[in-house]
Amino acid sequence: MDVADHLAGNRWFAALPAALRGAVAAAASPRALAAGQWVYGQGDEDTGVVMVLDGMLRLETMVGDRLVLIGVARAGAAFGQSRRHGGGPRIVTARAGPPSRVATVGDSALGRIAVEQPAIWHAVSTLVYAQLDASVHGLAEMLALPPVARIAARLRPFAESGVAPLSQADLAELCGLSRKTTNAHLATLEAAGAIARGYGCIRLIDAGVLASFGAADAARAQGRY
Repeated sequence: MDVADHLAGNRWFAALPAALRGAVAAAASPRALAAGQWVYGQGDEDTGVVMVLDGMLRLETMVGDRLVLIGVARAGAAFGQSRRHGGGPRIVTARAGPPSRVATVGDSALGRIAVEQPAIWHAVSTLVYAQLDASVHGLAEMLALPPVARIAARLRPFAESGVAPLSQADLAELCGLSRKTTNAHLATLEAAGAIARGYGCIRLIDAGVLASFGAADAARAQGRY
């Protein structure tokens, strides 16, 4: 199986025109990551695009002297930016949660692609916009949803795989809640049959029940922007 086959499940890559997909696949560098291994660090000057093939990446940033989990990138996701058109250094640290595989296309490779395929810059801009859109809606959920609905919203994207590889402490950080509050609401979700708590992960038992917690509130929050 070649790189293009591995990338076929990546949503950003799959939406590219055929010729551009070929150029990106030829330039991509596949990497296998051990649990906790960095893809890059906050402040790194070498920017570019990361496509998650398997596993899940943790996206973290420094707040004072503390590294805080602000998001995750699951298999099929892509993220990143380029310094070549007004961007800056990396704004988060990206590292593997569980063992993962990624394919990266650095800034220099993007520049080489652009010689024959200038549409790569539009594709990168589209990717940056998608990240901004996700950040705005995530902030809206943090501001507008009650705690249990906020937790349910963070867990729902994992429904297809059936397991969220997040500890309860991770989930508390992602939702801006204390561990005590998060654990109490997870107990509510577990009693309703939506989830089952495990060591370092949360199993999703019934996506329909999970979706019933705060679904209307989530729709209203997203409609604000």
